[in-house]
Amino acid sequence: MSLATGASAVGVLAAPSGPVAPGIGVDRWLLAGAPNVGKSALFGRLTGLYVTVSNYPGTSVEVTTGTRATGGAAILVADTPGLYALLAVTEEERVARHAIFSARGAAVLHVVDASHLDRALPLTLQLLALSTPLVLVCNHLDEARRRGVAPDIALLSERLGIPVVGTVATTGEGVEALAGAARLAPVPSDGWGLPQPFAAGVAAVTDEGGAARLEAELALCGDAELAASVAQRDPHRWRDAVAARDARWGSAEDFAVALATARRRMTLALLDGVVPEAPAVRRRDAALDRVLLSPWTGLPLVALVLYVGFYLFVGRFAAGTLVDWIERVAFDRWITPAASAAVGAVVPWAPLRALLVGEYGLFSLGVRYAVAIVLPIVGAFFLVFALLEDSGYLPRLALLLDRGLKRLGLSGRAVIPLVLGFGCNTMATLVTRTLETRRERLIVTLLLALAIPCSAQLGVVLGILSIYPAAIAVWAGVLVAVFVVVGRMAALVLPGEPPSFYLELPPLRTPTARNVLQKTGARVQWYFAEILPLFLLASVILWLGDLTGALRAATRLLEPVMRFIHLPDAAAPAFLYGFFRRDFGAAGLYDLARHGVLGPAALTTAAVTLTLFVPCVAQFLVMRKERGIRTAAAVLAFATVVAFTVGGAVGWLLRHVGGWV
Repeated sequence: MSLATGASAVGVLAAPSGPVAPGIGVDRWLLAGAPNVGKSALFGRLTGLYVTVSNYPGTSVEVTTGTRATGGAAILVADTPGLYALLAVTEEERVARHAIFSARGAAVLHVVDASHLDRALPLTLQLLALSTPLVLVCNHLDEARRRGVAPDIALLSERLGIPVVGTVATTGEGVEALAGAARLAPVPSDGWGLPQPFAAGVAAVTDEGGAARLEAELALCGDAELAASVAQRDPHRWRDAVAARDARWGSAEDFAVALATARRRMTLALLDGVVPEAPAVRRRDAALDRVLLSPWTGLPLVALVLYVGFYLFVGRFAAGTLVDWIERVAFDRWITPAASAAVGAVVPWAPLRALLVGEYGLFSLGVRYAVAIVLPIVGAFFLVFALLEDSGYLPRLALLLDRGLKRLGLSGRAVIPLVLGFGCNTMATLVTRTLETRRERLIVTLLLALAIPCSAQLGVVLGILSIYPAAIAVWAGVLVAVFVVVGRMAALVLPGEPPSFYLELPPLRTPTARNVLQKTGARVQWYFAEILPLFLLASVILWLGDLTGALRAATRLLEPVMRFIHLPDAAAPAFLYGFFRRDFGAAGLYDLARHGVLGPAALTTAAVTLTLFVPCVAQFLVMRKERGIRTAAAVLAFATVVAFTVGGAVGWLLRHVGGWV
């Protein structure tokens, strides 16, 4: 029996054959699966909430929940971080596994890429043993059809003995069929249990089934956390089982490899006749990957993406043309005069008028900076970023840069938080927890605080320097040099070895307008909601400082430092702004540049110094939370010293060697 969605077989839901428990009316659903398979997009379709979708692992560390109203009942839906297997390697995989093992009575919706079932079904075979309602979701079915590898869903369901649903999350096809299957998901009988002699090895640890059997299997495969738990329950039995395992296979690693190989053979046998071959399409995709992953062609393409996407679109159009129109036309001609007149008519007290529309006013400084300068730049940056994510390019960038990053004590996986840092360093610092070792997390945290400009700061700096292309080259060159030197020094000083790196490449895709616009809108909304209150708070603090004279005193303390790096005293407030938010300080430089206070040499020096300067308050607080107060304070002090030292050197070289003014 099968249920088709519409007139096509996209969302076919085939009832499983074989003995299964009847549908139990499940009211909790758990989305699980590897990164890049569309879990978050399906979560958005099922709940009506949107979660940022990324074509690389590492963006979601905690389980996200939402609700779906079905037949008057509220269904709790959870979206877990990506995991390739239950034998967890990273923190995000451990979080996902814990959520799956704890999902007693919930339906697990295993989301897989329909184009690559051979990679995903070994995990499905493990999940079958959990004795919990299970649905297999073959997402990206449109891509599988285009590649000529669309699976026979009804046959796959018959062989697995569980409901199988085909979906296209980006268009919504099959989502209603998925909701129906999840609501009445049956508990499967594990007809795909462990083959011998692996089953006997696990039976030596425990007589139980379900999660207990899976824990025993993973413990024998070398999972230290589960091994300690299993050993504590029955030390003698565990010791005998380990001795038998080592006598037959040699080690936990060899046992895990042999078991994975056996499951791989089971998967290929299961898919025989389910998935057709399409070698021509695969050859074409492989050729594109060779171009993107080769240093000879991949690095020039990176430069092209940076030039077109970030320099021309973000730096020239958004930070130049768009910001100029919004600020000079919309604000200076229409909005600001009207606001000043309205405030002047109803507020008689001069200090209060200054708080609202004065030099450091809530409207004239906070709102203007946030709306006229930062918002257009952030929107443009996130639009480009969403296009790169949806295309599947970012994982290939990680693989391309893996070899170079290993020299800095990092792996290609570190590209995830480093690239996210160009969006928001605070968010990227949180994502460092997905890295495997404390050493790698510390190095990336340092580099994020020092040499990675956030989206708003990046856009404003590119906008400021766009009239001097040579200045952009100097600024970028200094940042790259600091990134490499500091990263290399940290790798030499901090103990430990570079972590291992593995990454499953998602297919290259044509970005969909709906996905890109949704992601851009969600990120802009989140970012704008975060920075506007901080801009307003900064305006109040600056207003109070101006009213009491504290601001002048603080700027006087910074003025000698400004002179040391060959900047005018008027640049000091921008560095004070930068402590509240990096983009706030960059916006202050934008004002100085617009009024001709900074020439090419001073502008380049200021851009370099401010980019390397202390992280914003929000990032510092996250560093304190993730790495501890001592590490956060050390990073803060180090960044300050490096910023003004490098800034002073750049200013001197530009004037005395480069002849800049």
